[in-house]
Amino acid sequence: MKRAYIVTALTCLVIMAVFIGCFKILNLSGGKDHLKIGFIYDNDESTPYTYNFSLAKDAVEKKYGEKVEILSCSNVLDDEMEEPLRELADEGCDIIFFNGYSEKVIELAPEYPGVEFCQASYMDMSSMDVPENYHTFKGEAYQGRYVSGIAAGMKIKQMITEGVITGDQAIVGFVAAFPNSEVISGYTAFLLGVRSVVPQAVMRVCYTHTWSSYALEKDAAESLIEAGCVVVSQHTDTIGPAIACEEASGQNTHVYFVGWGQSMSEVAPSSSLVTARICWEPYVLSAVDSLMANKTIESGVSGKIHGHDVSAGFDKGWVEMIDLNLPVVAPGTQEAMDVAIEQFKRGNDDFVFKGEYTGVSQTDPSRTIDLRNGYVENENSSYPMFDYILSDVITVLE
Repeated sequence: MKRAYIVTALTCLVIMAVFIGCFKILNLSGGKDHLKIGFIYDNDESTPYTYNFSLAKDAVEKKYGEKVEILSCSNVLDDEMEEPLRELADEGCDIIFFNGYSEKVIELAPEYPGVEFCQASYMDMSSMDVPENYHTFKGEAYQGRYVSGIAAGMKIKQMITEGVITGDQAIVGFVAAFPNSEVISGYTAFLLGVRSVVPQAVMRVCYTHTWSSYALEKDAAESLIEAGCVVVSQHTDTIGPAIACEEASGQNTHVYFVGWGQSMSEVAPSSSLVTARICWEPYVLSAVDSLMANKTIESGVSGKIHGHDVSAGFDKGWVEMIDLNLPVVAPGTQEAMDVAIEQFKRGNDDFVFKGEYTGVSQTDPSRTIDLRNGYVENENSSYPMFDYILSDVITVLE
């Protein structure tokens, strides 16, 4: 009997060895041992948005070392995307990541079926048929905006308590690139975070109509400060608004800054409160891991899967708060932020866009919304879809 067991065991071992050998030959179990990866940036690393995105490239290099070869192109405008995209694909890149919003990516992907194209989402993909090798992704930015609003609200509350400003001076400003849903969703969540601490707070918004212009962004921030804003934030790409706040604070004007994407404490040490950022590293690393293991990208990414589109927030580390400026923020700010962050981590995300508010769509004035029943952002898409201007509490400056 023992001899039979031994023969059976040896037979199994031989079969397993042959099976494993076949998998290695076919490269099905061992995965890939090398990848060529491309990155295309809309700006260079001197701008907060691109710098923040480039941290994902650094994370890939740190994790994989010589197992990856990375090619990158910077300062690529959306309407100039085709040439560098083709160059990287023709160079043999297995996967290419983009932080720009060009439609050229989805148009050209079918021409290169052996390349995976991963683009920061720039529109609602939920109802679109996309190529099998085209993917979109984005962190759920409204969560970070809301929490950074809490930090701003705590500072405003301190200023009111100490008699620096009165309650009717609780005005926050926002330097916004474009009047699209991504930007509107972000600044609305920011204001609602502020109002969770200071219910009477209102907002002034100034558009630059460009993603990246130091001069226009700085001018917009200065206009907001002149309009009485005591905290300013932004959804644009340069440090211009932070510099404007720092210069104003140096003139004994009580104004503070909330950052986006990159720490601003070095350029605005006396006015910076905190920064929220989308963390691109979890998606990019997971996508590379999936290719290394010969898996589909979405099967290896942890987040809300919307077809070929993925989103996540604090719960998966796709959004985080950085650079809390302890000498400047109000006491108790960290604790107040932690309460909200914990709610997001538990999956409770329906409290942000909720309250006694009505709004009018920026793109279609015939559409309105009543937030008494709430609105859930990023429910079906990684791209933010809330595009309503809240009546009575948000004013757009011309």
